[in-house]
Amino acid sequence: MELYPVTGTAMSDNAPRQHWLGILARAPVDFLEQHLSVLAQGSHQWLRPAETGLVMVRARAGGTGQRFNLGEATVTRCVIRPDAALTGTQQVGVGYVLGCSHRQALLVALADALLQESELHAHWYDVLIAPLAQMQAQASAQQQAQTQSTRVEFFTVARETGSDRGDEDAP
Repeated sequence: MELYPVTGTAMSDNAPRQHWLGILARAPVDFLEQHLSVLAQGSHQWLRPAETGLVMVRARAGGTGQRFNLGEATVTRCVIRPDAALTGTQQVGVGYVLGCSHRQALLVALADALLQESELHAHWYDVLIAPLAQMQAQASAQQQAQTQSTRVEFFTVARETGSDRGDEDAP
């Protein structure tokens, strides 16, 4: 997994922001509360108040086939401009999270705004994104290991008999 720290003041490429927003969207609300609850107390300017709605989830048959509608998912979003006196930034932050947690969407938007500020980015990247990325990578590896342990090989019998076709009477 590659991390995307921001070094300049202007972001011409959206990949770093997409990366940290993806990590923040999957972050546990307890973790975000632990690090951002004091900053979330301020009087922020709501550009889009937290609202909950539905989005259509699409999938592909076999991962590469034709697209189809899988179902709907509940999503909460908001857009804020944080209180500059409290946070040190006036960047606009966005927050999208699965579920109905307005508080989690606010915390994600606040973190997004803090990460966009070049003077604050390194600190908040180390405090929020690096540990969350590590936690999520470990959880993903654990899930893959668990899934791999339940994998079924359907051609095991053919391999054990020494025949690649599965018929034992072949010369």
